[in-house]
Amino acid sequence: MKILLIRPSMINLSFIQDLTIRLTEYPTSSTFPILASLTPKEHTIEILDGTSSDVNYNDTYDLVGISAVTQEANKTYEIADEFRKRGVKVVIGGWHASSLPNEAKGHADSVLIGEAEDTWPILLRDMENGKLKQFYEQKCPVDLLKIPKLRKDIYPSYSNVGVYATRGCIFNCEFCSIANQKFRGKYRKRPVKDVIDEIRNHSNKIFYFFDNSLTVDPKYSKQLFRELKEIDKEFYAFGNIDILGRDEEFLRLAQEAGCSGWIIGFESIVQKSLDSVNKKNKADNYLSSVKKIHDYGMRIEGSFIFGFDFDTKEVFDETINFFKKSEIDFPNCRVLTPFPGTPIFDKFEKEGRIFSKDWSLYNYYNVVFKPKNMTPEELQDGWARVMDEFHSAFNFLKSLLNKRDQNIFSLINKFIIHEFYWKKYNL
Repeated sequence: MKILLIRPSMINLSFIQDLTIRLTEYPTSSTFPILASLTPKEHTIEILDGTSSDVNYNDTYDLVGISAVTQEANKTYEIADEFRKRGVKVVIGGWHASSLPNEAKGHADSVLIGEAEDTWPILLRDMENGKLKQFYEQKCPVDLLKIPKLRKDIYPSYSNVGVYATRGCIFNCEFCSIANQKFRGKYRKRPVKDVIDEIRNHSNKIFYFFDNSLTVDPKYSKQLFRELKEIDKEFYAFGNIDILGRDEEFLRLAQEAGCSGWIIGFESIVQKSLDSVNKKNKADNYLSSVKKIHDYGMRIEGSFIFGFDFDTKEVFDETINFFKKSEIDFPNCRVLTPFPGTPIFDKFEKEGRIFSKDWSLYNYYNVVFKPKNMTPEELQDGWARVMDEFHSAFNFLKSLLNKRDQNIFSLINKFIIHEFYWKKYNL
């Protein structure tokens, strides 16, 4: 069979933008390299990963697989419908389809629900035998020992495929897309040796851990860092601010292993907002924790969300003041987005507060629900004001002088991505 795998995007990057992002180490998900590795060699695979390539609907594909998150659902359905008009079989998977499989089925011959390591090979066999089922659902958490060696040849040589050491998360933050998966709370770890072997063969000097958090099991991560110390590479990872702030051995080992920065979900400086969505952070510890991480020379990209039920109009100025005090290297601010399948979506839906189900607006940049303590317009304007304050050309140039920015290409990459999104959404 001739198979096409697509990750659509609402953002159409030019070839130059695409190449710049990839050359500056922006990571690619390992989803397609895993699926390619699980595909028998007699089949051929092509990849369109949501960047600069256009879909050729007139090519002779036997099967098209599309993986998408919510903001790309409309584009996914558009692509799927076009292929099906031409008699091509289409399967849809990913976050959105796993949350709303019946909706996705309206645009596909089959839907993959949840993880795909076990179900993808079964689907391919059924496809060969002309017995494709409507739904393929992973019934239990995938054994990470089953993850094959990734097929990276399906991407250009300059691509940087992200690394996973673990999968899942033990926390259940009500707004998080991870919470919409059947196996939430099921945290699994790959053998450290397997992870190290993969990283040794990683062609890039800099890589990203795509784990939901490398701080869930500090003992495991510390062992991973000790092994990484022998490899001359640089990496970024996601982590929890409380654990990073209280475990200096963890910070030291991470720094020695080559960690240049942490991507951290602070989410809010309002403790009641954190508590209301089951986010296990202590806002009072933020400043001291940030200082400790900076003391070890590691950058911080901090994620913040506006629109929780305890947020008032004052939260914007208070957050700006926090940014200035903490000197977080790259604040990444978002509008609260109630993704389908999450507890917060169900809550807002029950309360009649969701006023738009145009999935293209579910992108962290647009308000699609009624906040409790401000109007939707006040939330939108307040978020945009904070973004404008901290992502100006002046602040970018200022950050270039920061001694923690050893990897200038990563910073340039973030700036390019930000500027493109900023202009795309006319913010």
